[in-house]
Amino acid sequence: MTNHGKRSVKIDPKAGKKIVSAIPKQRQQLLKWNGWGYRDSRFEYEYESDILLFTGNRYPISGSISLPYFKEYVVKILNVDLSRKNLSIPLPTTFPEPVPCEEFLEKLRQHGIDFNQNGEDRLIRSHGQALHDIHALRTGQIKRIPDTVVFPVNHDQVVQVVRAAAEHNVVVIPYGGGTSVSGSASCPEKEQRSIALLDTTQMNRMLWIDRENLVACFEAGIIGQDLEREMRELGYTVGHEPDSFEFSSLGGWVATRASGMKKNTYGNIEDIVTKVKMVTTKGVLEKSVAVPRLSCGPDFNHIILGSEGTLGVVTEVVLKIRPLPEMKKYGSLVFPNFESGIRCLREVAKHRLQPTSIRLIDNEQFAFGQALKPAGGIFSSLASALQKAYITRVKGMDMDQIAIATLVFEGTAKDVKLHEQKIIAIAAKHGGFSAGSANGEKGYILTFVIAYIRDLALEFSVVAESFETSVAWDRCETLCTNVKNRITKECTKFNISHYFASCRVTQSYDAGAAVYFYFGFNHSNFSDPVHVYETIESHARDEILASGGSVSHHHGVGKIRARWYPQTVSEVGVNLYRATKNELDPKNIFAVGNFLPELQTDLYGDTDYSQKSTDNLISKL
Repeated sequence: MTNHGKRSVKIDPKAGKKIVSAIPKQRQQLLKWNGWGYRDSRFEYEYESDILLFTGNRYPISGSISLPYFKEYVVKILNVDLSRKNLSIPLPTTFPEPVPCEEFLEKLRQHGIDFNQNGEDRLIRSHGQALHDIHALRTGQIKRIPDTVVFPVNHDQVVQVVRAAAEHNVVVIPYGGGTSVSGSASCPEKEQRSIALLDTTQMNRMLWIDRENLVACFEAGIIGQDLEREMRELGYTVGHEPDSFEFSSLGGWVATRASGMKKNTYGNIEDIVTKVKMVTTKGVLEKSVAVPRLSCGPDFNHIILGSEGTLGVVTEVVLKIRPLPEMKKYGSLVFPNFESGIRCLREVAKHRLQPTSIRLIDNEQFAFGQALKPAGGIFSSLASALQKAYITRVKGMDMDQIAIATLVFEGTAKDVKLHEQKIIAIAAKHGGFSAGSANGEKGYILTFVIAYIRDLALEFSVVAESFETSVAWDRCETLCTNVKNRITKECTKFNISHYFASCRVTQSYDAGAAVYFYFGFNHSNFSDPVHVYETIESHARDEILASGGSVSHHHGVGKIRARWYPQTVSEVGVNLYRATKNELDPKNIFAVGNFLPELQTDLYGDTDYSQKSTDNLISKL
């Protein structure tokens, strides 16, 4: 038995045991050091045989497949020369010498805390997954890496690490899965103090489970796929499934206010969390009780949620859990255009009929998905032809305008059937129709491999990245149109004629939706393509805010979006954050430099993306 919040809870036999994670301590054994995902999983294009394959056996699309439309698409849209492949530099064999702080290391030894200063371990934890980070790694431009990697195994050891760091003026950067795309995990390049990278992934236990109240406590370093696997073995689910689910950590979800693909049923991370424990330089911040709701002044959970490693280290999290659903069913809808799809999603939300997941892609993404369609036998070709004929002749839709929604339903068989019927009926009112479960499942699974495409693009002189926002329903269509038009305008300034710009609605709410944009271009004529990309994206984000969108929906602020933070939260809000920072971390030990440009000493903070700067950059090209 254990006691939490003055309640006795029977300990499950699995509770408290360290699990074997899908991500090993020596990450480079399994994961890429300069790209997304597993080392054995990647897109490879074989020029001689004109075959695009996805290596390994971890995903349903793995294997050598003929993609007859891929070559045509990338040549037409991006003007890619598939005969010329850019090779990234190999993993370095020499690394910067660590900035010394022997007193800090001696404290770690005294408390039996594992650490090392191995160059590879330091390098692969020096960054997140932003385009800026990966391009810098592939071209040998990473300038600052951690000096020490620390591996605490529980909350008490984190307390000792933070205490020693505060005593000896050592910077602490909390690090989980390393999947950030906002620059938030990167080391400030001009930081002169010794930097300790606190890797939380060795803290991955389920500490207890309360089956009656449907909550469970986990250490914050547990990786998403491990957490869900452990829960499923016990007959439960947390249901939080972001695109980075395979590699991101629970603590990272909390620190960035993450959202998942199935949030309609299970909620975003702030809806799932009931209690958080965070170690600061002033002590441990946590609520003394674990209750469903507490009216006792401001909710300190929300100081921790979204703090992005700037205030302390999240060590333990109590989450809501749910019994596994009876069934899961995929579905898909076809609409005559993107605008019709948005209006359908709006009506679905108005009636609060959102299925577990509903995502809408525009025609540009649909066309890209078709380019990744494998060749098949005669029956496959026939089926495709019949589908196209049905869409164009029977439904009267234009293949160059249609938009596709993918659906996921969870629940009892009876409830799922009724829910699906209601969604299809609403879709019909907006000119849409059902395209079956197979297309829905393929679209949903593609989410987990789409990040691998960026690495392939970099090999063929294409820089590409995604960025997201949230917006009220009445501005959703206009925002999507305005941002795409702004990207086109900025590309014209740089004389970029071969680019890809698309969007999708990924999450829906009563009052609005989350929108993802994907943008990439052929950078063959640019010596600094990432700077050009970031300049264009910066103007696109200006357009997002001007159109009523947010600086971020779930990726956080980090360093890349820091310049928009003040206008988003107001001067009073900035001062409130500064006051919180000064109270919890007066020496700026958690000096990762997110949120405010004044706290940054790195390239992200120094970069000027103003219109004047853009004009100057163009004049130099």
